Amino acid sequence: MKRVLITALAALTYAYVAAAALSFGNTAKPVITITPETTSGLDAIYALWTTEGVTASYTAEASGTNATWARYSNLGGAYAEPITNVSYSGRQSTITLDARDMGYIIEDGGRQHCFWIVNYADHAARLESLAPDAEQDCDRVTLSFAGYADRITYYSINGRAAELSRQMTLEYKTLVCDEEAMTYNQTTTTEEIDHITTTLSAPAPLCDTEFTLTGDRFLSKWGIAQSITSPSIAAHAVAAHTKAEQQLREVENEQKPSDSESLGGSAPCEITFTAAVSDAAIFHEWQMAKDPDFGILDNTFTDLELAYTFQDQGTTYVRFRAANADGTCEYLSDTYQVFVGESDLKCPNAFSPFTSPGVNDEWRVSYKSIITFECHIFNKWGTKMATLTDPSQGWDGRYAGKEVPAGVYYYVINAEGADGKQYKLSGDINIIGYSYKGDAAGSDDTSGDAGAADTPATAE
Repeated sequence: MKRVLITALAALTYAYVAAAALSFGNTAKPVITITPETTSGLDAIYALWTTEGVTASYTAEASGTNATWARYSNLGGAYAEPITNVSYSGRQSTITLDARDMGYIIEDGGRQHCFWIVNYADHAARLESLAPDAEQDCDRVTLSFAGYADRITYYSINGRAAELSRQMTLEYKTLVCDEEAMTYNQTTTTEEIDHITTTLSAPAPLCDTEFTLTGDRFLSKWGIAQSITSPSIAAHAVAAHTKAEQQLREVENEQKPSDSESLGGSAPCEITFTAAVSDAAIFHEWQMAKDPDFGILDNTFTDLELAYTFQDQGTTYVRFRAANADGTCEYLSDTYQVFVGESDLKCPNAFSPFTSPGVNDEWRVSYKSIITFECHIFNKWGTKMATLTDPSQGWDGRYAGKEVPAGVYYYVINAEGADGKQYKLSGDINIIGYSYKGDAAGSDDTSGDAGAADTPATAE
């Protein structure tokens, strides 16, 4: 049998030629034209309801030459066979198609045009029933399919097999998380199915739902699409979304961590953990541990929203776990790391109230990770000027609402750090840089240091 050899050079030449088209006669339904991958060497793929008795025609680019036809199968264009039964009318040439899938090569004035034609009658989809398998995993749902929707294959000019997708649609409901509102909401989603043998699978839904299969795309184009729906399937997959928000303190005298993006810093650290869960998440808990592998859990909390204050120095690992009713599917969040730094407490020895408003006008300690604090301030006669119960508090140089005289005052501090360190501190406080204008209880000393310069306080 004579064959036409299509060389690699000819195939490369084709790639730079404008795509040509065929016309068809005696078709039972409209012809569906599909644009193939450029690497296939094909101008077009045509899907016909049936190729039996159908004619295909090609119009040559110039008059005076007859286009020649050849056909090829899965072996590719190198094994194409010439078609001799071609009728010509002017520039138009016409053949009767084979009653099966076939590739066609047309030689026109030294240029080649290649086509693949699908006889859909050999691949007609038939959708009968869809049912969930008894065994399901946590990531995918598997459905048993009855009917016919096997793979449709076409072949490139070089004999490479490729799939012509049926583009069936599998529609079902699932949940998506609104991350701003922290809720899961129901939505309809679709999966595109290329072909089916006996089963098909899709991402496991997060809510109870039916699955509806519709198609294929050829039947849809012809207005006779088929559709089947499964029984309702109970959700078993588990999903969650979590976030952690730290309540930041705007305190000038608290030492801030270098990494402001990390959780933790100076104790006490107030952090709110929030989780949103899908329908099947019956069991859920926040887990805390000093071990990053969570081998030993220090705390567990079943609340979806958990406000927790971290007071112990070191790193605490926090994660969220959710599971379905029988524990066969679970979700584990990413691990949050909360680092509480070592404590520190420093006391300034001077400040200058009433002189330059907003500049060094309160006496405050510099601190981090101090979880208990008590400070008493006295004048030199032992009269208590002020009591501070939080390290963020300061003394403004007043007693009973009146300015105290410049001079030396004394502080006594008892405090504890997040690392367990105990602080028992005492020392001088020098009020400097202003002229005294009133009496303070228990004091008639106005000498002070009224003429001193307004110098910044230093810590001891």
